[in-house]
Amino acid sequence: MNSPAPNRPTPPFDDVLPEPVFFRSADVPARSEYPRHRHAWGEFVYSYRGVMEVKIGDHRYLAPSQYGLWLPPQVEHQGLNRYEASHCSLYVSAPLTEHLPKVPCALEVTQLTRSLLEHLKSQQLTVPYAPEEARLLRVLVDQLVGAKCAGSYLPGASDPLLGRILAFMQDNPGDTRPLADLASQFHTTERTVMRRAQRDLGMPLSEWRQRLRTVEAMKRLESGAKIEQIALELGYSTASAFIAMFKRLVGVTPDEYRRSMG
Repeated sequence: MNSPAPNRPTPPFDDVLPEPVFFRSADVPARSEYPRHRHAWGEFVYSYRGVMEVKIGDHRYLAPSQYGLWLPPQVEHQGLNRYEASHCSLYVSAPLTEHLPKVPCALEVTQLTRSLLEHLKSQQLTVPYAPEEARLLRVLVDQLVGAKCAGSYLPGASDPLLGRILAFMQDNPGDTRPLADLASQFHTTERTVMRRAQRDLGMPLSEWRQRLRTVEAMKRLESGAKIEQIALELGYSTASAFIAMFKRLVGVTPDEYRRSMG
């Protein structure tokens, strides 16, 4: 059976940025896919609910809700999401991006930044912006300038071997086999996989696996699944072990995260 065609949202405008800093938010259904495009301004993508992905070349950048993705001007990219999501984009004219990162990366979202983004979403801004709205958007840009850069929260790999292993792990997030056994399945060695992971991902494969499970846990928490069920599905022997991992990576417990999504 053929899979259904992806949803294709329409971009909000073509060649002209209507304001020096322009904000828009949208709720998108599962399997939404924006056309591949580039523009003269920078873009900060943030997901209030769900996980948005951005594809740049052969790499997929993905970040859960404590991060957002920064895309400098003139970077060709494509936005997509596997599940339902509520997200926003902050478009920043090129002259205002001078002190923002020159390469695509995940930026840490502070409580202040999240509060500003939530407020802007509730306002349903229309152009031309009022002076106080424009000032608030400039404050948000200032917050992004000072944000910690995390590269890509869950980076992909162009290496064919490592790419196949990552794809398998994404399809089987609860798989708990040691790395040596996983490498053997793909007819390679643990040492080879470790070396390529550090080279392409900038982190050990064990950390990438934990980040993957964090992202998967967020999806399940948002859908209302019980913590004990999530822990079991993601390969944890106890709920307490899962809770400890989640809090270490996200900064809050699964229950606290679920309440924050309400």
